[in-house]
Amino acid sequence: MVGVLINRANLSSAKRIVIKIGSSTLTHKTGKLNFSKIENLARQIADLVNQGKEVILVSSGAIAVGVARLGLSERPKTIPGKQAAAAVGQGILMHTYEKIFADYGQIVAQILLTKADAVDRKRYTNCKNTFMALLAQGVIPIVNENDVVAVDEIKIGDNDTLSAIVASIVDADVLIILSDIAGLYTANPQVDPDAELVAEVTDITIEIEKSAGGAGSTVGTGGMATKIQAAKIAVNSGISMLIASGEQKDIIAKLMQGEDLGTIFLPKETKLQFRKRWLAFGARLKGKIIVDQGCEKALIERGSSLLSAGIVSVEAKFDIGATVPIYNVFGREIARGLVNFNSQELEMIKGLKSSEVEKLLGHKAYEEVIHRDNMVILV
Repeated sequence: MVGVLINRANLSSAKRIVIKIGSSTLTHKTGKLNFSKIENLARQIADLVNQGKEVILVSSGAIAVGVARLGLSERPKTIPGKQAAAAVGQGILMHTYEKIFADYGQIVAQILLTKADAVDRKRYTNCKNTFMALLAQGVIPIVNENDVVAVDEIKIGDNDTLSAIVASIVDADVLIILSDIAGLYTANPQVDPDAELVAEVTDITIEIEKSAGGAGSTVGTGGMATKIQAAKIAVNSGISMLIASGEQKDIIAKLMQGEDLGTIFLPKETKLQFRKRWLAFGARLKGKIIVDQGCEKALIERGSSLLSAGIVSVEAKFDIGATVPIYNVFGREIARGLVNFNSQELEMIKGLKSSEVEKLLGHKAYEEVIHRDNMVILV
């Protein structure tokens, strides 16, 4: 049922599921579509829908398919080149999905998103309404980044992050990310023969973030680092996330049956409210605030507002009302929130008691740098 926190033992009870499929899972090494794999994945997804589950598919592959159809020897390096390849490939990809899913009696719908749809609160809400309307009618939404018009969105790991944002928007129970990576390892398995697969993650520590490597195959654009970022979004939205290999036959069915495959990231005990979910994962981030250990403890353990006294340093420029990430002194992001002061003012008042702020600035509209009602804790 929607809203239940999912672990391996009750994966089969998940009602709303987001599945992200990477380019390397959908294509051969030549870059052309692997129809056998796509058919197998479509059959598994159709089976889930026939069980009464709601499934959203986030699909990579438009650029890779476009590159193959255009007969290019390699992936374009320029933004216009990538956009052209995406324009060609997106239609081919959707035609393939529509044809194969139709064989299993399923209706699909195309949804193309950009980060602009996430950073604007109204568009974020409209996206949710569209998804809900499609799911209510038994339609399988197929989502991709709108690479044809997006510029800054075409970068490593975009669809990993996109899938987590989509899962957060629709309040999914579980997010499954399939790629050529079988899960999170203790080290890079390509260079370390002693690397072991991590079956379960209950806390995404700074050590886990630092251990994540770069991009995987040359076909896709995602690596473990972007999957860890996706996991942070998912678990803080109360959503379980699984990373598994798309190479394994019937992997979706096996995961949903609770088989011990891949890596599962367990969610926080409580889901964020829709407004705070947008604040944390939809809003565009600006700058950075670093706080001392005492302030970190107050934020996490007592749910306090952020005061100027606990700020150690401020990085980059931002204005009043920006959504700014908060880091501890060890480099771990612990929270995000809407600031009541701009970066220049914070540089002046960092480390000062609230009683000293007005004297220095000549005004003090707020006691708090970030009020707790406008802040999301991420640890």
